[in-house]
Amino acid sequence: MGSERVNLPPGFLFSPTDEELVLHFLYPKASLLPCHPNIIPDLDLSLSQPFQLNGKALSSGNQFYFFTKYKKKRATESGYWKKIGVTESVVSAAGKKVGIKKYLVFNNGEAPHDTETSWVMQEYHLCSSGSHNTSRINTRGTPKPDASEWVLCRVYEKKRGSEDDDEGGNTELSWMDQMYMSTLDDEEEEITFPN
Repeated sequence: MGSERVNLPPGFLFSPTDEELVLHFLYPKASLLPCHPNIIPDLDLSLSQPFQLNGKALSSGNQFYFFTKYKKKRATESGYWKKIGVTESVVSAAGKKVGIKKYLVFNNGEAPHDTETSWVMQEYHLCSSGSHNTSRINTRGTPKPDASEWVLCRVYEKKRGSEDDDEGGNTELSWMDQMYMSTLDDEEEEITFPN
């Protein structure tokens, strides 16, 4: 699916929860199980600039989804993805930890002369217990790093003034929607109910 353009049919919105991304997409991919529907493409993160994902990654609203092999250095031609130190557990409905989600921000240029952009990436990983087998355990009993480990990425451009950083799901209202909402607020203030 690498070079094919991935589009959803009109009217469809791909809006999975973190749990669904890990259990229904990342786990089958990492386990080499068939994933149906197989709609999330594989991309090489080092060859993909965030502003060039349209037409390469699965696009749904303002979000882009793709699989990539885990790399410690997430450099591209024009910059790099920098960890911001936020890691969240992905927990199933049964309360079991099934994965982790790391947050990264795209920076143009090279450190220390780089510039932070508004591009955010959520990188989903399986829990160590589910993604490491005994052949990948070192002599100290800890998992060996595996450069071929798959991760699932959700990338979006954060709008200025947006406080929503956890899901990237809130979309900025158009100026017409903002006008309409303000008229509703005005009408609510003027409504009086009979005694």
